[in-house]
Amino acid sequence: MIALIQLVSTWTIPMLIAFIPLYASLRKIPVYESFIDGAKDGFQTAVSIIPHLVGMMTAISMFRASGAMEAIISVIRPLLEGFGVPSEVLPLALLRPITGAGSLAFVTDLIKEYGPDSFVARVASTIQGSTDTTFYVLTVYFGAVGIRNSRYALKVGLISDLIGFFAAVFACWLLFSLV
Repeated sequence: MIALIQLVSTWTIPMLIAFIPLYASLRKIPVYESFIDGAKDGFQTAVSIIPHLVGMMTAISMFRASGAMEAIISVIRPLLEGFGVPSEVLPLALLRPITGAGSLAFVTDLIKEYGPDSFVARVASTIQGSTDTTFYVLTVYFGAVGIRNSRYALKVGLISDLIGFFAAVFACWLLFSLV
């Protein structure tokens, strides 16, 4: 069974890469021209999101360098520790909605410091997979398509991140505290 899974996982992507152009050519779709048109659109999209990306990166740097993140964490730490949330993962609750790369680097540091099988690392990894980069999505993607009023999307995204954070902690507590 393991050999079959390895075979399928090895050949799935190459088969898709071969299948899609073959299928398109059978349907009389100009494959190369469609690819070039898509590449042009992708390039234009990349150019249009650069200002939004630069603004977001500047805001992230200012947030961390100002000490605002540490101030917020110091206020909520006692409350969340009472609910069984490891204090080591609290910065992740603030970083994850802002930056994917920064939060991944933070999780990597936690795994290196506490070990991959530690409760802290498991909680951090689960939070990383259970939440999203809400501000990044709103800034870059909404900015690229010209959406200016994102207040409902922001509220829903942040509430989802909060629920994902606590659900990750609860799931890890439920699954791993018994081990």
